[in-house]
Amino acid sequence: MPYASSQAWIEALEATGELRRIAAAVSTDLEITEIADREMKSPGGGKALLFERPVMPNSGSGTRGSEFPLLINAFGSTRRMALALGVNKVDEIAGQIGALLRAKPPRSFREAISLLGQALELRHAKPRRVSSGPCKEKVHRRPAGGEEGDFSLRNLPIQKCWPEDGGPFITFPIVITHDPDTGHRNWGMYRMQVYDGWTTGMHWQLHKVGARHGRRHDQTGTKMPVAVAIGGDPMHTFAATAPLPDGLDEALLDGFLRKQSVDLVRCETNDLEVPADADFVLEGYVQPGETRPEGPFGDHTGFYTPVDPYPVFHVECITHRRGAVYPCTIVGRPPMEDFHMGTASVRIFLPVFKMNFPEIVDMALPPEGVFHNLVFVSIRKQYPYHAFKIMNGLWGMGQMMFSKIIVAVDDDVDVQNTSEVLFHVCANIDPQRDVIFTKAPCDSLDHAQTHPNLGSHMGVDATAKLPGEGYLRGWPKKLKMDPDVVERVNRLLKDLKGSYDP
Repeated sequence: MPYASSQAWIEALEATGELRRIAAAVSTDLEITEIADREMKSPGGGKALLFERPVMPNSGSGTRGSEFPLLINAFGSTRRMALALGVNKVDEIAGQIGALLRAKPPRSFREAISLLGQALELRHAKPRRVSSGPCKEKVHRRPAGGEEGDFSLRNLPIQKCWPEDGGPFITFPIVITHDPDTGHRNWGMYRMQVYDGWTTGMHWQLHKVGARHGRRHDQTGTKMPVAVAIGGDPMHTFAATAPLPDGLDEALLDGFLRKQSVDLVRCETNDLEVPADADFVLEGYVQPGETRPEGPFGDHTGFYTPVDPYPVFHVECITHRRGAVYPCTIVGRPPMEDFHMGTASVRIFLPVFKMNFPEIVDMALPPEGVFHNLVFVSIRKQYPYHAFKIMNGLWGMGQMMFSKIIVAVDDDVDVQNTSEVLFHVCANIDPQRDVIFTKAPCDSLDHAQTHPNLGSHMGVDATAKLPGEGYLRGWPKKLKMDPDVVERVNRLLKDLKGSYDP
C-alpha cells in the first residue's frame, strides 16, 4: 500500500529498524551534512535519520529552532529503496514493466485473464483530481510590500550543505511545470538555492524539460507558473527523479508504482496541480528573462559546481500540512543516497532498454561513475562491431546522452561486479582497436569539459573479438574447471566438513 504521508513513511522505516532518531539540536548549517555523510558512507548505507530539533542560523547571530523535523537518507540503501517502492526487491517492478511491454493479444481464456490483471494495474496510473488535501491545512501568502512576514522559507530547516555553497539549498523539490504549447505536465527535480524568505533559484539545466518549458515562456514573454511539492508519499520524490521521455507524465508512473492513483489538488494561486498529501507546497512563478547568479553548490560529482545564471523563482504562497516533515538529501562524493535512487531507476527501466535492444543482458552504473559518467552493459554479441552499435544506441536514449564512458562486455560477465568488468577491460581490449570517441552534449555539472554542456564520449569494447573486428588470431578460451571436477570437489568438501575448513 502507498504511504499516506511522510509520517507514515517514517513509521514504516522505524518498524523495520531502518530509522535513527536524533533528539539533540543539530544545525542545518553544515552539521547535518557531516552526520548524514558519515551515515551514508557506513556499511549498507546506514540508517535513515530523523533530526527532531533542527536549528537554523539567525540573520543576526545565534540560532533558532524549526518546528519541522528533518528527514534525510530515507532512500539510502537497497532495502529502503525497496521499502519506499512497496516491494521486497526493486527488480520486481522491472518484472511488472517487462510483462506489460511483452503483452500480446490473448490466444486463450487463461491468457485473457492474465492480461486483464495487468490492465487492472494500469487503472491506477491516471491521477485523480480532488478538491482539497492535507497539503492545504496551513496556508501562508506572501505579504505585500516586500516584507517576509511571520512565515516564509526561513521557517523550513533548509540546509547549507557544504562550506562553500552559495547558501541554503532545497534538495528534494518536486518542481511542477506545464508545457505552454501542449499542456503536458512535468515533474522534475532541480535544486533550489534560497535567496531570501520568498525567492529562490531554479537550477533546471539546459537539457531538462523544465528548462525547455522556461525557454518557451521566454520566447512568448509570458510569466511561467511553477509549483514545488516537498514530501508526501516517497514515491512522488522517486517519480520526479525518473528518466522519463519528454511529454510522459511522471504522475502516471507514480500511480502505476504505488498501485493507487495520485490525488492532485489545484494550487491556491495558479492552475497547477500538486500531490494532495505533500508536506509542503511552494507556489509561484518564473519571470521571462530574469536570472540571478546561482551557486556554488557541492554536487554529486564530488566537486563544487560554479556560479552560473539561472532563473529566479518567486514564491507567492506556501502551504503545508499539520505535523509536516521536511525531507531532504545531500549530494557529494559517492556512495551517497542518490546512488541508491539512481540504481533503482536503472533496474526498473532495464526492460525498456531491452525492448529497444534485445541483445542487452544487464546494465550497471557503478558509484564511482556518479551515475552517467560510467556505464557497464553486457550483451549477447552476434556480429562484428555489435558492441559499438549498442553504445551508439544508448547514447541516443534520453538521459543516456550524458554517459561519458560506456563499457560493453559479453553476456557471461557480471556487470554488477566492477572488479570483474575491469578484469575484462584490461584483458580484452587493444586500446587503438577497441575504443571509439564521439562528440555529444554533456552534463552541465561536468567540470572536466572544455566548454559547458559540450564534449566527447568514449566507448570501450571489452567483448571477445569476432572475425572482421581486426583480430587476426584465434580468440583464446577462458579458464574454466571441468563441471564434473567441481561437483566431485563439492561432495568431497561436504564430507570433510568439520575436519577441513577452506
